[in-house]
Amino acid sequence: MLFNSVEFLLFFPAVCLLYFVIPHRFRYLFLLACSYFFYMCWNPEYALLLLTSTAITYISGLLLASADHIENEKRHARRKKMYVALSFASNLLILFFFKYYGFAASTVAKVFGKLGVTVSMPVFDVILPVGISFYTFQALSYTMDVYRGEVRAERNFFKYALFVSFFPQLVAGPIERSKNLLHQINEKHPFDADRVRSGLMLMIYGYFQKVVLSEYLGVVVDSVYNTYTERTGFQLVVATVFFALQIYCDFGSYSNIAIGAARIMGFRLMENFNTPYFAVSVADFWRRWHISLSTWFRDYLYIPLGGNRKGKFRKWCNLMIVFLVSGLWHGASWHFVAWGGINGVYQVVGEWLKPVREKIMNLFHVDRTVFSHKLSRILTTFVLVDISWVFFRAGSLRSAFDILKRMAGIGVDYWFTWTDNLEAMGLTMETRNLLAVCLLILFVVDLCKYNGIRLGAWLAKQGLWFRWLVYTVAIFGVLIFGMYGPGYDASAFIYFQF
Repeated sequence: MLFNSVEFLLFFPAVCLLYFVIPHRFRYLFLLACSYFFYMCWNPEYALLLLTSTAITYISGLLLASADHIENEKRHARRKKMYVALSFASNLLILFFFKYYGFAASTVAKVFGKLGVTVSMPVFDVILPVGISFYTFQALSYTMDVYRGEVRAERNFFKYALFVSFFPQLVAGPIERSKNLLHQINEKHPFDADRVRSGLMLMIYGYFQKVVLSEYLGVVVDSVYNTYTERTGFQLVVATVFFALQIYCDFGSYSNIAIGAARIMGFRLMENFNTPYFAVSVADFWRRWHISLSTWFRDYLYIPLGGNRKGKFRKWCNLMIVFLVSGLWHGASWHFVAWGGINGVYQVVGEWLKPVREKIMNLFHVDRTVFSHKLSRILTTFVLVDISWVFFRAGSLRSAFDILKRMAGIGVDYWFTWTDNLEAMGLTMETRNLLAVCLLILFVVDLCKYNGIRLGAWLAKQGLWFRWLVYTVAIFGVLIFGMYGPGYDASAFIYFQF
C-alpha cells in the first residue's frame, strides 16, 4: 500500500478515527494489526520475515537482560557478546539471502570465470521483500541498545512488534531507535487539533514533493538515462541535476508523510532530511541527508570500529568502510558500492587537504563569513554530490563512466541550443514553467528551514481565512498538478527498492 494510493487515503483516516476512539490500553494492539495489514498489502507471505526478525531480536533482548544476572564478569561479558552476535548473524543472513545472494553468486561466478573455472551457483527465484533493509536495521539497533544498557529489554512482545512494524515508517524509514520510539507506545496520545493540523500540513507538503516535483522530474530523468547513448552532454548534465532533486523530493516526501502521519497519532519520529543541498561540504551533506541511516552507521558501525579515536589513518579507513557498506546497503550492485566509495573518498580527501585549504585562504585573506564564500562552498558540494549521483542512478558501472564521459565532452554549441535540448528531453514550455514554480517553492521552504524559520508555526498564527486559503490552494494544487501514474496508478517511491 503506497502513501500516494487511493487505498492509503482511505486506510489512514479510518485508522486515525478508530485509534482515537479505542481505549488507550488496546491502541498498541490495534496499531500492530494495522501495521501488519499495511505491510501484507504488498506480499502477505513476507510478513513472516518481518515476524521472524521481530522474534529474533525480541528474544535476544530478553536473553541480554537475563545475562545481567550473571555475577561472573567474564562469563557475563562473553554471554552478552554471544547473544548480540547471534542476533546480528541471523538477521543479516536473512537480509543477505533475499537481497545479496544473487549479487554475490554472480560475482563469484564471474571471478572464477576470469580464472578459467566454471562455477555453477544455485539460483533462487525470490522477490526482494519491501523495506527489509529498513526494518532489519531498526530491529538490530534495539539489540545493540539493550546490550549497551541504553534501553531496558521490552517484555511485552506485541509492543515490541509494533516498534519494529509501525506502519508510517516501516518500509522506507526514518529508521527509528528504540530509545526514541519504544517508550512512546506506552504514552497516552489524546486528540490534539494543533498537532493534527501540523501533521496534515507536513503530509500535504510530502505529497507535493512526490506526486508533483518528483514525478515530473522523474519523467525527464528516466527518458534521458534510459537512452543516454543517444543524448547530448548538455541533456545528461540537466538530467543528472534533475535526478539530484528528484531523489531528494522522492525520499524526502516519504519521510515527511511518515513523520506527519505519525504526528497526527501523537508519535514523534526523528527528522530524516535537513536541507541537504545547503551543505557546505560533503561531510556536512551526510549530516543532513538520510539522517536516520547516517547516524545508524555512525553509532553501530563507525564508533565500534574505533571511530576517530585511533589516529587519522584508522579514521579514514573506518570512514571508507562505512561508506562502502552504505553503498552496498542501498543496492546489490557494484555501481551502488562505487557511489558509496566515492562519497567516502570525498570525505577522506577533504579532511586530508583541509590544512592546505586553510593555508591558502589565510594567504589570500579570504573572508569566510561573506555570502560569496559560503555560496561557492555550497555549489562545490552540490557538484561533487551530483557527480556521485550518476553512479547511483546508472544501471551499471560501465554506464556510469560512459555517462560521465559524455557529460565531460559537452560542447559550447549545446548551450546555445538549450531550448532544442530541453524540448528533446520532454520539457515543454508548460512543464518548464510548472517545474520552475515548484522548484522555487522547494527552495523557499528549504531556505526558511535553513534559517530557522518555522513556516508551520508562522502559518498557525495567521488568521483563519488565510490559513484555509493556504490549505485549499495546497490541496487542490497537488490534486490538479500531481502525476499519479498511468491510469492513475500510484508510482512507487525510489527507496522502496532498498
